[in-house]
Formats: sequence, structure tokens, C-alpha cells
Amino acid sequence: MGKTGYRFNPETLSYDKIHTTIGKRLISLSIKFFQSLSLALVLYFAISSVIESPKEKALRREKDEILAQYNLLNTEIDRLDGILTGLEKRDDNIYRVIFEADPIDVSIRNGGTGGNNKYEALRNMDNAELIINTSKKLDALSKAMYIQSRSYDEVEYLVRNKMDMLASIPAIPPVSLNNKSIRFASSYGNRIHPIYKTVKLHAGMDFSGPIGTPIYATGNGKVHSAKNRSGYGKCVEIDHGFNYHTLYAHLDQYNVRPGQKVKRGDIIGYLGNTGQSTGPHIHYEVRRNGHPVNPINYYFNDLSAEEYERLVEAANNNGQTMD
Repeated sequence: MGKTGYRFNPETLSYDKIHTTIGKRLISLSIKFFQSLSLALVLYFAISSVIESPKEKALRREKDEILAQYNLLNTEIDRLDGILTGLEKRDDNIYRVIFEADPIDVSIRNGGTGGNNKYEALRNMDNAELIINTSKKLDALSKAMYIQSRSYDEVEYLVRNKMDMLASIPAIPPVSLNNKSIRFASSYGNRIHPIYKTVKLHAGMDFSGPIGTPIYATGNGKVHSAKNRSGYGKCVEIDHGFNYHTLYAHLDQYNVRPGQKVKRGDIIGYLGNTGQSTGPHIHYEVRRNGHPVNPINYYFNDLSAEEYERLVEAANNNGQTMD
């Protein structure tokens, strides 16, 4: 049943009855409802754009904190990268120079850490560039630290190897120069052969002294041979490793056997006059890579600077050998 209403009629100056149906009233109410709802939504979004909700405030704070942490992380990565760069320079220019090793190749140090595909999953994130750049820095730092760690492993090996090498390289005279009966007899180089009277390379140094004077190993190593050799008489040869051999000739007696390990300063034999010799003496040779070198350059471990200078002067004034 409809509801009766009244409307003023200006022509008759009276109120006319209006009969409103239920359908019209529902339509009218629906229109008012949707108008009110629309107004409420407009007001909600307008207010939301100006005033943050507690949840939005919390999310914004969390985002700001994450960005701040990323910036701090980038600063720390840059600091660590600077420290690592300093370590790399010392490694290449000091440690490896000392141990006669080649520096790490630049292409290895600066090599990539993988393609860009590994960062594709990060490109859809907020602040993607910051996150991707930080990830790249971390990957590069991690790779550089790994390479430097491997380099230090190699340097550690070189240190141990260097210690063995320093102990093995011939570094003392084969006789004690404190023994007053020992005399320097002839030096390395082209000298007049005492028997053939011709100029010939004398591939070692001669020290004269009484028969039976102890002869010492000049570096750690293994006895390669102890036997009579043509011209050298009773002779001991030591393999020191690192491409070094030493030879001790004209011995009176052996004090070692082939294959025996010796240390610098061990007595390996006794001075004699065997083989082609014009008098009791020890002929001493140093060979590197199979070629004779001047033994005088290897007396750095047992002589003072003054003693070394006197020995060099005597060597330069010598013209004839004893064998």
C-alpha cells in the first residue's frame, strides 16, 4: 500500500494529495544510499591520501629502516673493499717479491662473479637498483676475499719452501776459515792449469791445508755420490734440491754414503791429496741448474763483511790452481 503525501499547489493555493508507491520509494532510497556511499568513499580516499593509517606508518618506518641498513651495509662494504685492496697490493708488491713469485694476474682478481641473470629476481623489488648494486658489491667482495685467501695459502707454502731453500742453498765455505792452517789457494774462473800450463776454466775454489782437515756440507741436502772420479780423486757430491749441487774433491776419506741426508755443517769427509792434485787441498764447486757458478757468491752465512772482502781480494789476485 502506498503512502499518502501532500504537495502545495500555487495555482489553487491549497495542498494536493500525492500518492507515492512502494517501488518509487525504494528507488528513491536506493539513490540516496548510493549517493551517501559514494560520498563516504570519496571522503575516505581523500582522507587516506593525507592521513596515514597506523599500519601504513609502521610499514613506512620499516622501509626507512631497511634503506638505512642498506646504506650502512654499502658503507661497510666500501670500507672492507679498501682494506682488501691494501692487502692485495702488499701481497703482490711485497710478499710475492720477497719469495720470488709472480703476482696474481689482474684478470683473475678483476674477473666477474656471474651473469646479470642472477639478479633478475631482484628487479621487481622496491629500490631494486640499491639492492642489486649491494648484492653485486657483496659478490665481488666475496670473490676477492676467496682469491686473496688462496693467495695467502700459496704465500704460506712459499714461506715454508723458502725456509727449506735458505737452509739448503750452499752458504758457508767447505772448511773452517778460523783454522789457521787453512789457506785460500785458487779461485773460480779462467786460470792456468798447474799440470798442463794452459788457461782453463777452474769451476770451483781451492783451499789448502793439512790432510785430515774436516770438510763440511755447505747446505742441507742428500749425498748424491761418494766415489772416486777421474781427476777429482775421492769426491762427494751433494744434491741440495732447488737446482743446487755441490762437489767436494781430492778427499782423503769419506764420512758419508750415497743417499744419506746431511745438514749444513755436517762433516762429510776429510781434506786429502787424491786425484790430479799438486798438494793437499779441497776443490769445492757449486752448480746451479747443472752449470758451475762462482762459490764465493755463496759464503753469506759464515763470513763477516771484512772476512768476505779479504777472501774476494785474495781470489782476484790468484792466477794458478792446484788441480
